[in-house]
Amino acid sequence: MGEVSRNLADESNRKMMLFRSWLFVLWLYGSMVVMGLVWLPALLLPRRVTILGIRIWAHLARWGMRVICGATTEIRGKDHLTSEPVLVASKHQSTIDTLMPFIYLKDPCIILKKELLWYPFFGWYALKAEMIAIDRAGSTKALKAMNAQAKKAASQGRSILIFPEGTRIEPGVPGNYKPGIALMYKDLGLECLPVALNTGFFWPPKGVPRYPGHMVIEFQPMIETGLQRKAFMKELETRLETASERLVAEGKAARAEAGTPVE
Repeated sequence: MGEVSRNLADESNRKMMLFRSWLFVLWLYGSMVVMGLVWLPALLLPRRVTILGIRIWAHLARWGMRVICGATTEIRGKDHLTSEPVLVASKHQSTIDTLMPFIYLKDPCIILKKELLWYPFFGWYALKAEMIAIDRAGSTKALKAMNAQAKKAASQGRSILIFPEGTRIEPGVPGNYKPGIALMYKDLGLECLPVALNTGFFWPPKGVPRYPGHMVIEFQPMIETGLQRKAFMKELETRLETASERLVAEGKAARAEAGTPVE
């Protein structure tokens, strides 16, 4: 009888989790449409007004994850971000990884895939905010054009954020770091801030389910300028993968504590 009761309780919890997940999806995209319409005049105003609108939407997404899905967010290691502009190299597990930089950076310039520019609202505001859209299978010429745009943004005091793995990766899967980050590090001459996280345990790379728990975004010690390519890549990978291994264990524990253990 006890086993039957536990199974019924687990099924009830699973259904409630899915209900909350769908409610969050409605909240996320509903708020995007509302903000997109309300903020339309910003497309004719200075760029900083558009950045403010995106920042508000990022806060709404974070609020929704906390209130609707029961997933809180912590930003650690803020003392490592002492000044801007910097080159931010972030792990990428979840859509929220593209929103949180608008909360922890002053005026981020994010490297994103060009397909996103076709999305209603998102694409319009990304263009106005002067994000850098790239072809992920781009040529050397495309990489040079990306770096030229990044240099311009950095000269305006904006931090450049790139996901060196190129796409969202499941938590715990070792990163496959693309060479574009090394070229950008050399050309920009900026310090590099590695960012580890475990957001994919709570807002997975794919699918609707959102899970309760505690998301962590953690800044690592800054990598100084002037390192050779191999030394830089080794240092970046070591810092991100070491921290990620620890955060993966923490994410699994948070899921288990919330009653949704990782399968």
